[in-house]
Amino acid sequence: MALIVQKYGGTSVGSPERIKNVAKRVAKFKAQGHDLVVVLSAMSGETNRLIALAKEIQATPDPRELDVIVSTGEQVTIGLLAMALKELGLEARSYTGGQVKILTDSAFTKARIQSIDDENMRADLNAGRVVIVAGFQGVDAEGNITTLGRGGSDTTGVALAAALRADECQIYTDVDGVYTTDPRVVPEARKLKTITFEEMLEMASLGSKVLQIRSVEFAGKYNVKLRVLSSFQDEGEGTLITFEDDSNMEKPVVSGIAFNRDEARINVIGVPDKPGIAYQILGPVADALIDVDMIIQNVGQDGTTDFSFTVPKNDLPRTIKVLEGVQNHIGAKSVSGDDKICKISIVGVGMRSHVGVASTMFRTLAEEGINIQMISTSEIKISVIVDEKYLELAVRVLHKAFGLDQAA
Repeated sequence: MALIVQKYGGTSVGSPERIKNVAKRVAKFKAQGHDLVVVLSAMSGETNRLIALAKEIQATPDPRELDVIVSTGEQVTIGLLAMALKELGLEARSYTGGQVKILTDSAFTKARIQSIDDENMRADLNAGRVVIVAGFQGVDAEGNITTLGRGGSDTTGVALAAALRADECQIYTDVDGVYTTDPRVVPEARKLKTITFEEMLEMASLGSKVLQIRSVEFAGKYNVKLRVLSSFQDEGEGTLITFEDDSNMEKPVVSGIAFNRDEARINVIGVPDKPGIAYQILGPVADALIDVDMIIQNVGQDGTTDFSFTVPKNDLPRTIKVLEGVQNHIGAKSVSGDDKICKISIVGVGMRSHVGVASTMFRTLAEEGINIQMISTSEIKISVIVDEKYLELAVRVLHKAFGLDQAA
């Protein structure tokens, strides 16, 4: 029939009973004649427990040894699922990332996949076995255990699907698909039947937590058919993430709304309005390995200008410290920060061929008295920074303004 890679997240394998339920689901697909490779995360909360354990020994854990520790969580779940499948009468074999030979670079705790040896997996599949692989991990050229960063099991699943040329990669999680926005904020949010890779990349990068952004990038690069489903529902087709095609001519202008509370704004006031000032401000920030998102430079007056940009909220104190260190050098009057902000973004490939999307967004926010502090745009997204207290109101009114509460 088909070769399917299924990935199950931590909540899906959070207890022995849930692992047994995953085994029953896998057995159902196997009974339909499909070949299956199953990628598992650690039990929910286990990775955090292991990290906390490491920090009890070493306040800042050694990255190599931390990878040795946290990779054990997935080894437990793959062994348990193999046992559960055997109890159901199926042949199954579990593999760690090193046993599969998922070769990565040596960037411990945030490694990137370089190659995958599919020989053992194909031999098992040809023998009728279910192949079970530990997500989130690999080995470097020297045989050291590495991990791929938080959410890395998604990337493992997609990477295996690409290496095996699977017919589909199914990501099972605690939600039954990708929604127009977070249903906890907008109860009227709808599940999308399809979404393009472009839109999913934007949604993931702008705050949607459904998929790790690297997994979406990987799927797009290697043309992997990707589907998001719920491990707690037996029915439903979930959301298919696909490439843009002619059917998108009829897509809604806006497909979804993403938001991110993890934003802080930096204000550098009264710097000289001269060539190179942006580099003098952002260069030291980049040297400190701090990511910068949205940037605004005001029109200069009296030979000076104001410069604002956003960084992750946790990096606010460090960014202020870096800029205060160069304040006299760059000639800034003051440096300040604000972590009571949020970013709200509308996303949709339909925006390319429709005018007035931005004006609708700005008018809708203005009618609710919500002031826009910063704006960033691309072909398929518009992001704004607003006061954090307006987040839920802004998302709700924009969701309605763009008709996302209406049946497709």
